[in-house]
Amino acid sequence: MNLPGVVVHRDADVLAKAVAARLITRLVDRQSAAGTASVVLTGGGVGLATLAEVAATPARDAVDWRRLDVWWGDERYVPAGHADRNETGARAALLDHVDLDPERVHVMRGPDSGLSAEESADAYAAELRRAARPEDHGPVPSFDVLLLGMGPDGHVASLFPELPALYDERPVVAVHGSPKPPPTRISLTLSAIKAAREVWVIAAGESKAKAARLALSGAGPMQVPAAGARGGRTLFLLDRAAAAKIPPDLGRFAVVA
Repeated sequence: MNLPGVVVHRDADVLAKAVAARLITRLVDRQSAAGTASVVLTGGGVGLATLAEVAATPARDAVDWRRLDVWWGDERYVPAGHADRNETGARAALLDHVDLDPERVHVMRGPDSGLSAEESADAYAAELRRAARPEDHGPVPSFDVLLLGMGPDGHVASLFPELPALYDERPVVAVHGSPKPPPTRISLTLSAIKAAREVWVIAAGESKAKAARLALSGAGPMQVPAAGARGGRTLFLLDRAAAAKIPPDLGRFAVVA
């Protein structure tokens, strides 16, 4: 895996628009080359703002939405339709506004499914395994783009500092005792995240500045999970406030325009 690239935009609004444009271009290019594409979605303010920007631009029609697989990096273990679910936010921002194939929208199931959190994680891992192809060389697909938000503590997906999920080699786990409510969640692990062709860590705001600096400075993923969020290609897509504490000399990083 290559060193991460860093792209800095003026503010959160410009960041969301720029990531939306980048995502559309990447999906169109992948569908042109392979006939299909896959994306892993995230929640959070900037993640949902990005999806809303995709929905708002006419360029979204360049994507063949029927040939897109949609996955999630994590989900809150609450019933379908609950306001806390990442799925609920994604549907309102984008998914309900485009012509997706319902069979290719892969949701993490909540307690209303009758599954425990552990059973939901196992079911999602099985779904990923069925979708993986021989060329993926593992139990999860090589996602084309995997989007991740980042918390002030450096967490990504529902992988929080020092929680057991960071040590787990399974692709999907149940997370208990989340420091952010709700306390029970389902999450991809770092091993699944690393299978992606591209990982994009998206963060905006001054509260993310310390985490961005640590994630790019060689901190360990047990203390700063974002430091372990790496794919075949990794981009940290930030606004100026989130990038404010990154040292001016980015010599050890591949800085891209």
